[in-house]
Amino acid sequence: MSRFKQIKIKYIFQQFISHISIIVVAFLILSLLFAYYVSNLVYESKADELIAYGEAISEDIDRNPIASEQIINQYSNVLRSRNISFSLFDQKGYLYAVGKKGPAIELKPSEWEKITQGKTIIVQSDYKRFNQDGVTFVVLPFMDRGAFFGGILLTSPISGLSSMIREVNQFLIYTILIALAVSFLLSWLLSKIHVNRIKRLREATSLVSAGDYHVHVPSSNFDEIGELANDFNHMVKKLNYSMEEIENLESRRRQFMADVSHEMRTPLTTISGVIEGLRNDMIPEEDKERGINLVSQEAKRLIRLVNENLDYEKIRSNQIQLHREEIQLLELLEIIQEQLSVQTEEKNVKIIVEADENVMVYADYDRLVQILINITKNSIQFTTDGTIWLRGKMEQDLTIIEVEDTGIGIDPEEVQNIWRRFYKAEISRTSNPYGEFGLGLSIVKQLIMLHNGEIDVLSEKGKGSKFIIRMTNQAVG
Repeated sequence: MSRFKQIKIKYIFQQFISHISIIVVAFLILSLLFAYYVSNLVYESKADELIAYGEAISEDIDRNPIASEQIINQYSNVLRSRNISFSLFDQKGYLYAVGKKGPAIELKPSEWEKITQGKTIIVQSDYKRFNQDGVTFVVLPFMDRGAFFGGILLTSPISGLSSMIREVNQFLIYTILIALAVSFLLSWLLSKIHVNRIKRLREATSLVSAGDYHVHVPSSNFDEIGELANDFNHMVKKLNYSMEEIENLESRRRQFMADVSHEMRTPLTTISGVIEGLRNDMIPEEDKERGINLVSQEAKRLIRLVNENLDYEKIRSNQIQLHREEIQLLELLEIIQEQLSVQTEEKNVKIIVEADENVMVYADYDRLVQILINITKNSIQFTTDGTIWLRGKMEQDLTIIEVEDTGIGIDPEEVQNIWRRFYKAEISRTSNPYGEFGLGLSIVKQLIMLHNGEIDVLSEKGKGSKFIIRMTNQAVG
């Protein structure tokens, strides 16, 4: 069984062949049509000339029958100079007057029938009759009160017409050859341009596949290749952004793992040491309760770390079902103030609640508490000997909640980073028990998005921060 190799034809040759083929076919069709049109035009012009002379001879003879022989001789001299012959024939087809040695009348039965009916016969070219190499001839009938009584036959050799047509065709061939040469060059140039553009895209694709995401190719909206280049550049930009995000995420993941390992090592070491001390009776009786309390605190710290990670993943994977209801914001803010009183006393921070009793918010109660606890703990973390305001107000169908502090603030370039998972504005603050794992604000952002709300941060280094939450205050739909 024979095996055939797949034939590969380069794109430049495909383009070139298709362009030239279209041009050749178009020129051939146009050339044939033009040659046909010119030939018809030349023959029709000669036939019209013969008809005009025939009608003139007929009218002159009708006006002056007595001088018909003189008229025939005059026309014979005139037409001889134009290489035209004419003959007169009677109703039976016999010649009775000939200017220049005229041929015998040779008409086909169908042509003779038309003549007897008073119709003019026009034959553009004939190579068989009148003992000539080829003629154009017309036959005009003489009619008297509807009765046929003879006619006039005018002939002209077509050798001159054929020569004229050949010259026209020759010029046409030269024009076609010149046009094909120009088309050849333009098609080759255009194909090279397209192929070079495609090569650039191919080379850029190879670089991207090799891991270079900073490639850029010239683009335009001129044609599909330019649009493809635009799409390619957009794709590379997205890939480059994705790779940067992956690298940043990997860097934060490594930092997070280091932080988590450090955070877990300390409580685990403490728990292990206390348990070993209790097992071997190495801890005095009066210190045992203190040791047990220490183990309990460190265990809760580990549970908090695990819960934060699980909570974040549940929110990201839409596994949390919100149970929304109308909530009085003043009461909720006072609960937050009370729950965090121990932490505020440790940092000498005062929480002030500012909200009217009629301010309502439509949200999931537990998740809104979680949001405000996380944000307020974040403010407590970076505020010492200062004040935190919890405010609430309504604007049309929105409830605006503000958490403002007088803490150390955030650098403007870090504001957009605080929502990232594992991110911590102060890496050195790993001893703080609230949001120390860099997950608190990430959870806040995801929960607010689940509520179809928005959160913004206004902050300046050394001048505190303000978190602004916008959520609906009524059921939608």
